[in-house]
Amino acid sequence: MNLDFIYAIPLYITFSSIVQVLVLSMIFYYILIFLKGTRGAQILLGMVIFIIVLISLTNFFHLESLNWILARISVYLSLAFLVIFQPEIRRALAELGRQPVFTVNTATKTGLDNIVSAVTSLAEKRVGCLIAIEREKDSQNIRESGVMLDAPVISELIQTIFYPKTPLHDGGLIIGDNKIKAAKCIFPLSQNQDLFKQLGTRHRAAVGMSEEYDCVVIVVSEETGSISVSYRGRLSRGMNQEKLRRFLDALLFKDKRNSVWKRAQAQLDLTPEGIAKTENTSKSGE
Repeated sequence: MNLDFIYAIPLYITFSSIVQVLVLSMIFYYILIFLKGTRGAQILLGMVIFIIVLISLTNFFHLESLNWILARISVYLSLAFLVIFQPEIRRALAELGRQPVFTVNTATKTGLDNIVSAVTSLAEKRVGCLIAIEREKDSQNIRESGVMLDAPVISELIQTIFYPKTPLHDGGLIIGDNKIKAAKCIFPLSQNQDLFKQLGTRHRAAVGMSEEYDCVVIVVSEETGSISVSYRGRLSRGMNQEKLRRFLDALLFKDKRNSVWKRAQAQLDLTPEGIAKTENTSKSGE
């Protein structure tokens, strides 16, 4: 009898178990990072706490019937997860097709400076604006809902477009390939119910556009003059000129000297603090 095969079984099982644990750990880790700061994170945390407390109570008080029921209904928790986190799952699947980590951005530094200058000037005058900057994937169908321009990205032109009572001021502006592609576009509104109570139509359109398309959306409130940026369905508010420039620079001009792994991790932290941290880290490595 060949005993070498028998001795190899524990080693194979141990190696296989380690690989499975590592893969599952990475999956759960990136799911938590992806849900960080969203409504889904709060729901997931609540579900986990509820299940842990319920299982602990049934084991502590030896409630065999409830334990049996929990064991049977655990199969259906996956279906509940799909229903509850449907918006987040849809956005995650869309991100897999975009692959922004491996591609080249379409904006240029000069265009970025002109955009920041225009947005800052509009905010000071309390003129509302809605600007979507395309990344690797275009939004042709949204462009077609407005007026096609294909004009250069000039600060004065952007300000003129959004000046009140001009023919193109209503709707959103789309910038791609360092060109103003279209104006007066109709952006999709976000279906996030939590936004309805605190944000107006322009901000919901900014979030909805960033949820559905691979773009960074800038919005200026005409009531307060505040600047906000939406990316991947998350809205960062209270921007000034310098914060806006750093935020856009980090999202549109990823440091190519960083490894793919570091760039992928950096893109998952979309808070202003996370973007600033990425910016400072890249500068310190120069």
